[in-house]
Amino acid sequence: MEKKKYHVVVIGGGPGGYVAAIKAAQSGRSVALVEKSFLGGTCLNVGCIPTKTLLANAQVMHKIKMAEEYGITTGPVTFDFLKMKTRKDSVVEKIRKSLGGLLQANKITIFAGKAEFLSPTEIKVVGDDNCILEAENTILATGSEPLDIGAFPCDHTRIMNSTSILEITALPKSLAIIGGGYIGCEFASLYAEFGVKVTILEALPSILSLQGKAIAEALTAAFQKQGIDIQTNVFVEGIEHAGEGVSVKLKDREPLQADLALVAVGRKVSSEHLGLEKAGVKAGDKGEILVNEKMQTNVPGIYAIGDVTGRFLLAHVASHQGIVAASNILGQELHMHYNAVPAVIFTTPEIATVGMTFDEAKERGYNAGIGKFPFGALGKSIATIDTDGFAEVIVDKGTGQILGAQVVGHEASTLIAEMALAINNELTVDCVFDTIHAHPTVAEAWMEAALLANDTPIHMPPKRRA
Repeated sequence: MEKKKYHVVVIGGGPGGYVAAIKAAQSGRSVALVEKSFLGGTCLNVGCIPTKTLLANAQVMHKIKMAEEYGITTGPVTFDFLKMKTRKDSVVEKIRKSLGGLLQANKITIFAGKAEFLSPTEIKVVGDDNCILEAENTILATGSEPLDIGAFPCDHTRIMNSTSILEITALPKSLAIIGGGYIGCEFASLYAEFGVKVTILEALPSILSLQGKAIAEALTAAFQKQGIDIQTNVFVEGIEHAGEGVSVKLKDREPLQADLALVAVGRKVSSEHLGLEKAGVKAGDKGEILVNEKMQTNVPGIYAIGDVTGRFLLAHVASHQGIVAASNILGQELHMHYNAVPAVIFTTPEIATVGMTFDEAKERGYNAGIGKFPFGALGKSIATIDTDGFAEVIVDKGTGQILGAQVVGHEASTLIAEMALAINNELTVDCVFDTIHAHPTVAEAWMEAALLANDTPIHMPPKRRA
C-alpha cells in the first residue's frame, strides 16, 4: 500500500472530528481526515439534524392546532409524511455537501474508508481509498451507535432503533418506545403530534430520570396532556412480530401490541476494530477511550474526542473537545471543563439544562438556593400562548454564584445559552438581574428567576415572612 505522511490524522468526520481537523489545518499543518461512511457523523446523518428537521414539521403542526386560539380559522389540515421525510433527506444532503466544501477549503485531505492502527504512528485505511497513513499525531473521533439489546435485537422492519426509524416513509398507527430517556422522549413528541398512539415503556420510576425530578414531572404532565401513555417501572422481556405489528412482552404485565417498536435504551461507543491494542491505547470497561483533560490518551501523540470517550455524548461537547485536542497538538495548552455543558431535549415543550440541579448542589455540600419563575407569569409568553413551563436557577446562597439552571418551555434551547455563559464565567446571580433584559422577551424569565433566588421578586408575590 502507498504510504502518506501527515502531521495530524483525524479518524471520524463527525462534529468532533471535522472541527478538530479544521482547527489543526488553520495552523498550516498537513491534516488528513478518515471517514468510513458520510461526513458529519451521527449528528448530521442520523441524529441531531434529521430529527430536528422532522421536529420542525411537528412544531408547525402544533401551532396550526392552536390556530383557533389566535383567531385564525384553518379548516381541515392534512400532511404528507413522505414529503417530510424527503425534506429531511434534502436538508442532510445540503449540509453534508457544504461540509465537504468547507474541509476542502481548509486543504484537508479526506480518505474514505475504515481506519485501523498498525502501530502508534501507522494507520491502515481500507475502503474507497486504500493506503497507510503515517501520523505524527492522531485524533480518534469515531463516535457512538445505538445500543442493541440481545433479548430484542432490532430488525429495522418493525423493531427499529433511532437510526432506522428515520427511514420510514409512512406513519404507524401505534408506536411502542422502549426507553424514556431523551432519545425516546424526542421521538414520542414527534410522532404523537402527527396522531400516532405512543406508549413509552421505562424501567425506571420516571422518564428523564437523569434530568431531575422537576423536569421529569413537567414533561410527564405535558406528555399526558398530549395523549402519550407513559408506563414506568416496567421491564421489557422481548419483542416479537405479531400479525402486521409487534407484541412487546412485559414482565408481570400483559403484552403491549403496537405497529412498530422503537428501542431507545442508549448508545455504545464505537471503538472496536480500531486496532487500539496495536497502538497501546487503553480503553475502559465499556470500550470508552480513556483521556485526560487535554484529551490525551495514555499514548503520546494519540488523542480521543467525542462520544468514543464516553463523556457527555453530545455533538457540541465533541466539537469543543476537538478544539482542545487540536490546540494541544499545536502547542496551545487547553483543558476541558465540564461544569457548564448545556443539554437540550427537543420535545414539546423543549427542555434545556446546564450545570447542577438543586439536589446535586445539595449533595455536593453547597448551601443551595433556587429561583423558579413560571412562564405563565411572563408577558411575552402570555401574548404568544406559550405559557407552559418555567425557568429556574440554582445558586450558592453564601456567594450568590450560579451553580445550575433548568428551563422547560418555548425557546428553551435558545434560552439556556445565557446561563451556560454565566456558569462558565462563574458569574453571580446579581450579574443576571443587574443586566437589562429586553422587554417583552422570554429571556426576562432569567432575570425574574434570579430575583427570586435573591428573595427580591418583582413580578411574583414576596415570600411570607414570620
